[in-house]
Order: sequence, then C-alpha cells, then structure tokens
Amino acid sequence: MPITADCHLHSSFSGDSHTPMEEMILKGIEMGLTTMCFTEHNDFDFPYLPDDPEDMFLLNPDPYLYDLLRFREKYADKIKILFGVELGLQPSVMRPNAVLAKSYDFDFIIGSSHLCNGKDPYYPAFYEGRSEEEAYLEYFESILENIKKFSNFDVYGHLDYVVRYGPNKDRDYSYKKYKDILDKILELLIEKGKGIEINTGGVGRGLKDLHPCMGILKRYRQLGGEIITIGSDAHSPEHIAAHFERAENVLRECGFRYYTIFEKRTPEFKRL
Repeated sequence: MPITADCHLHSSFSGDSHTPMEEMILKGIEMGLTTMCFTEHNDFDFPYLPDDPEDMFLLNPDPYLYDLLRFREKYADKIKILFGVELGLQPSVMRPNAVLAKSYDFDFIIGSSHLCNGKDPYYPAFYEGRSEEEAYLEYFESILENIKKFSNFDVYGHLDYVVRYGPNKDRDYSYKKYKDILDKILELLIEKGKGIEINTGGVGRGLKDLHPCMGILKRYRQLGGEIITIGSDAHSPEHIAAHFERAENVLRECGFRYYTIFEKRTPEFKRL
C-alpha cells in the first residue's frame, strides 16, 4: 500500500465515535500504516438535536493529548502518531477557533464545513423548498466565506461534503456545474498556501467519487495546487485507510506525484 499515512481519523474523543484510540492504532499497525494522525472534531455552536449531548462536538484537548502522547510513546517503534484537530468553520466562530488552534501544539489542522450558515446538510431540511443545485451552491459559497475570514488551518477537508447527503448525492453533480465558485475557492486556498484533502469516507455512503470529485482535484492541480493529504475519515477500525488504492490512482490520474503529511504544522511530501 503506497499511501501509508491516514491523516483524518477519529476516536472516542470525537462525539460521533465510540472506538478507543488504542484500538484504532492497533488496527493501523496491523494494516502496515507508518503514520496515523488523529483529527478529533471540534464544532463550536453546533445545532444539536434535543437528544444530543450539548457538548457532543466540543473537544476536550487535555485528555485527548494525554492519551495520544501515551500511545505515541508506547508504539513509537511501530508507527508515528500525530496530534491533529478538525475544526468546524463558520464565520460566527472564528475567534474561538483561533484561540483553540493557538492553544495547543497541533501537528495538523483540518478546516471543515459541517454546517452551512448554521444549518446541517446532513438533514433533509437543508434541501427542502429549493433545488439541490441551490443548496450545493450555498454550501460552496459558505466555504469561500470561511476561507476569506480564517487562515489557521492546513488543508480544507472533504471540500464537497454536502453531496454525501443531498437528495441525489453526486448523481447530477460535477465540478463544471459549480466551476465559478469552486475556482474561487481553489485559487484562494492556493494563494493562502493551504491544501485540500482527498477524503475517502464518502465512497461507503454511496458516492460514485471521492471527496472532492476528480474534476476538482484536476483543477486544483492545474492551478498549481500541490498540498494534498489523504484521509479515510474513519470513526471505527474497519474503515481505516479504506479505498486508499483508489485514492492513489485518482491522484496519479490528476497529475500528482506526491501526497502530504503534516508534522508540527509543516508539510512533508511523500512520493506516490
């Protein structure tokens, strides 16, 4: 497996995972990974449902870091364990995100859009009363606004995450359909020295393509983008490094010869 670093992983320190960190690490070692970066969720001002814990997506970094350092030392001769976070970006929470990003020595920060203007695309209500195209466009416009207002992240995660949950998912979706807004996003990311990730987590949810779709990846490369990390978005062991062979093939087809790992917020390029 040429791609041996999974840089988007969750454990029980994320509100939507129940898997102990050590269990994730042992599976990664078994699979032959050389690097695992945990990127536990933090989403300020998340619109919880009545039955959800009110702090479900609020990370407590201290016990997370304690365990990570413990396992980093325990398995140091078998695998590299990196300290990351996935920040849910919204214009209204830029200040607390900035404080959190600066308060800990993260190796890697993913900026992600799990919400769009305070609404969760996971739920059908986000799409009601309008076309799928209008909903997707609003999501991409919100990403552009986030990037304009916040810079303390390394890559933007699952750039077209919204298509996981649309009424028709990515059946009628393509880069060309949203070219104008997507080009603005990619150009601004490159201008700010930020990368994107290939997130393989959508394949198991019925998508025909990875996140982001191949059209976006090709355009990012055409525009001069080079920083690209690979992440399974696994919340349980069986999904670690899922579809990484496909990710490698897609990268090569899009013109990439390297993928990226971040350590101490510094990119290191690995040959495919």
